[in-house]
Amino acid sequence: MDRLSLQAEERETLGKKVKKLRIDGKLPGHVFGKGVQTEHVSVDLKSFLKTFKESGETGLIDLKIGSEKLRPVLVREVQVDPVSGAPIHIDFYQVNLSEKVKVSVPLVLIGEAPEKVHLGEAILLQTLNEVEVEALPMDLVEKIEIDISGLKEIDDSITVTGLSYDRDKLTLNADSEEIVVKLAPAVSAEMEQLLEEQAAEQAASAEAATAGEVGAEGEKFAEGEEVEGEVKDDEGGESEGAAQEGNTNEDNPENKNG
Repeated sequence: MDRLSLQAEERETLGKKVKKLRIDGKLPGHVFGKGVQTEHVSVDLKSFLKTFKESGETGLIDLKIGSEKLRPVLVREVQVDPVSGAPIHIDFYQVNLSEKVKVSVPLVLIGEAPEKVHLGEAILLQTLNEVEVEALPMDLVEKIEIDISGLKEIDDSITVTGLSYDRDKLTLNADSEEIVVKLAPAVSAEMEQLLEEQAAEQAASAEAATAGEVGAEGEKFAEGEEVEGEVKDDEGGESEGAAQEGNTNEDNPENKNG
């Protein structure tokens, strides 16, 4: 990967005062590394974004601090504002060009998607999106490309050992048999079973709800049923109307002869 350059300035503004730098279009950061004394710097925001777009986290950058210092660095971390997503701070890691470093490199799919994907019979399942690489700073790569055009049948896959990269310069810290990308059924057997179980549960719930409604209607009918011509109240006793109908004239003392 070609080396890029970025101009920086020594920074004396620290703490909450760096807000003024951001207002002026400057991005605060610091440079650190193995056996390196930390330096506080600031860079032009627009220049950094342009450089970072090309370098990513694996591209070597010549960071020029002032007019005299030159630091070979990698962008180790970019802190962003949680609301706006704008960069607010940068960590530059100064490297020793003669010592290997470890960085994460993205895995990028290239090539024509298999015909089964176009037909809707299968999907491409990428289970590994990046891999840790160990290499000299000058030998780092921006990405590792994976040609998927060779995948034809369901369960065809590409593992770490099948990746194409310069094995003389790069060491991949990953299980060689780990699957990176796989041609999987559009609906797997596990998914089919899950869908069947969900459908069965929904059917059982609907049946239970219907049975509950029928039971409730039966209870309502039982509460108002007539037993031998009498209407029972909720406590099982005779209703007031039935009791009144049961009174005879003999029970009324006014009807008795003097």
